Amino acid sequence: MTVAKPLPHDAAHLHVTGQARYVDDIPAPMNCLHLAFGMADIAHGVITGMDLTAVREAQGVIVVLTAQDLPFDNDVSPSAHDEPLLAKGQVFYRGQPVFLVIADSHLAARHAARLGQITYDEHPAILTIDQAMAADSRFEDGPRIYTKGDVDTAISEAPHHVQGSIDIGGQEHFYLEGQAALALPQEGGDMIVHSSTQHPTEIQHKVAEAIGQPMHSIRVEVRRMGGGFGGKESQGNALAVACAVAARQTGQPCKMRYDRDDDMIITGKRHDIRIVYNVGFDDDGQITGVDFTHFVRCGWAQDLSLPVADRAMLHADNAYHLPAARITSHRLKTHTQSATAFRGFGGPQGMVGIERVLDHIAHHLARDPLEVRSRNFYTSSDSISKTTRPQTTHYGMEVEDFILHEMVEALKVSSEYEKRRAALEDWNAANAVLKKGIALTPVKFGISFTLTHLNQAGALVHVYQDGSIHLNHGGTEMGQGLFQKVAQVAADRFGVPVEAVKITATDTAKVPNTSATAASSGSDLNGMAVKLACDEIRDRMACCLADLHQTDPSKVVFRNGNVDIGAARLSFAEAAALVYQNRVSLSATGFYKTPKLSWDRIKGQGRPFFYFAYGAAVTEVVIDTLTGENRILRADILHDCGASLNPALDIGQIEGGYVQGAGWLTTEELVWDDKGQLRTHAPSTYKIPACSDRPDVFNVTLWDAQNPEQTIYRSKAVGEPPLMLGISALLALSDAVGACGATYPDLDAPATAERILMAVKRVRA
Repeated sequence: MTVAKPLPHDAAHLHVTGQARYVDDIPAPMNCLHLAFGMADIAHGVITGMDLTAVREAQGVIVVLTAQDLPFDNDVSPSAHDEPLLAKGQVFYRGQPVFLVIADSHLAARHAARLGQITYDEHPAILTIDQAMAADSRFEDGPRIYTKGDVDTAISEAPHHVQGSIDIGGQEHFYLEGQAALALPQEGGDMIVHSSTQHPTEIQHKVAEAIGQPMHSIRVEVRRMGGGFGGKESQGNALAVACAVAARQTGQPCKMRYDRDDDMIITGKRHDIRIVYNVGFDDDGQITGVDFTHFVRCGWAQDLSLPVADRAMLHADNAYHLPAARITSHRLKTHTQSATAFRGFGGPQGMVGIERVLDHIAHHLARDPLEVRSRNFYTSSDSISKTTRPQTTHYGMEVEDFILHEMVEALKVSSEYEKRRAALEDWNAANAVLKKGIALTPVKFGISFTLTHLNQAGALVHVYQDGSIHLNHGGTEMGQGLFQKVAQVAADRFGVPVEAVKITATDTAKVPNTSATAASSGSDLNGMAVKLACDEIRDRMACCLADLHQTDPSKVVFRNGNVDIGAARLSFAEAAALVYQNRVSLSATGFYKTPKLSWDRIKGQGRPFFYFAYGAAVTEVVIDTLTGENRILRADILHDCGASLNPALDIGQIEGGYVQGAGWLTTEELVWDDKGQLRTHAPSTYKIPACSDRPDVFNVTLWDAQNPEQTIYRSKAVGEPPLMLGISALLALSDAVGACGATYPDLDAPATAERILMAVKRVRA
């Protein structure tokens, strides 16, 4: 089998040699123009005057456009039509694009964009969660509420209670390749757009609206991205639309890329959130009822905030059965960047809430947090019988495949958790300055788009008469190895080496109506669509060859680069040529839609996910109680990828996801001043984890078990779930702080050195 092999990334050699081509590497025609936005320098107000004389007179400037100059629809929103490309008389965040400069070079456009003189009638800005709640500034009429059971009674009658809150910061995507687009005008008003986007069809849709053309006139091509993490699901719309509008007006190719500072100032981040909780539990730490309130800061436009906030609610249970639960979610509108999709899509924030609750319960009862966690797990799938119904989530979905009892027990043994916890207690008793902490936290993450109709994918496969195979699908490659996994699927269906398969750029002219490569569903959806297309061609070939050899099609076997037809054998290339000569089509499309889904987001009831992916991580840390400085010493991870399509790629995703999750919760701090200006808008002020921040000891193992659902080769998604393994780093830091005294640490995220130092002082006080 070609699947399940740990093959390297298909473009690895191109990456390391610098040959991999990104949008900014595409050779542009000599007459290509370059774009930059002029941005608002206040957070909220009405534009009273705009003097762009100096901009228009600047060297290299060709045209300057404002909202009034746009020919058709002035909108780049993925959802609510509330996000103008260029501000229409009002500005709603500091950094909002107000005018567009078209010049003969990137530097000329960027320089000229700084010369605009804009005057405002400045209004008070709503910047914080507290200000938004006080002003009742929100995106829905009231809070969204999901409820299971009699929550108030369950909490009030419980033997024990704890209450608290945690503030969880946002996160900058910090993809290596910034946002970029290139538009090439064609005859008859058509347009070809190269975009660094996770969602080619959305780019096609927004460009078509912006230049007054049907979608068939717009072709969007994406060969690869240098990272996305959700930040290129909707945030690329503005650049592609700006380029297309400029190309339509000038008749020349137009290109735009954000410099890093502009990228961070203009684009949305992970949603920051405050979670307030009230929980009742028994003497053993078993939860009887929990009441969560989520305060989600969404920014100035709706973007994808509603489904992000929904998923935070859906993952408020993580791996734990909640007999009675209420989750209240406020989606707050503020004068900051419009928060957007980010790896996990709200799920990580919801999980941090319940993990904080269980940590707080364990502290209250003076028990090992892992003991309390295990006691609250869902029923193991092995314990469910014909007479025992699976337990249900707070949104009514049965949990039939729960495997964390076994996984956590295995990880406890392999990581020597109990031995190390005892050693840490001895260390902390003997050391006044350096304190160590350890935490084991689980992950149960639902796989599927919660907007049900997005759970579909298409593919186009060609077999050529020399036996080479060419395919396209609707997924985009952003470094995660999707193309290699799908190529392995195709190679396996035809029984040929993976080198015989070529996947070329994602292209809306080849596979239409694509969903975003998001929700961890890239391999699930596109792998299955490719399988179906390959199987159709293979079956045609088998029928043709069987007829020629007067045998049954079931006796035609594709393997090891050959086709066996009864006793006869042809190479795959010979078989393809023979089938072609007999006028049988060697091209097919495949279409797949995820089964079993049924979800009502208003009621908060149904089955939004096809299955769950599971994982667990043990993290050990050390803190300096005099400075708050800290290090992750060791991480042990056991993660469930089902029957992995490619273990090497999956382990890479797990390692990267863990580090990105730990970075979000420890060092990556976004800071706005009281005027709404993002102060952490460059690598010098925003600290992503570096290579030296990874654990010195980093053990990653895959859980060896097939997906019980009929996914592609019984694999499981691996894009988002590993990020939440990083929650163990936050709770290990909390554990280390807790060693300084008897008070609960109450550590917010990100747990920067400053926050750790303040928590140490609180605990010691």
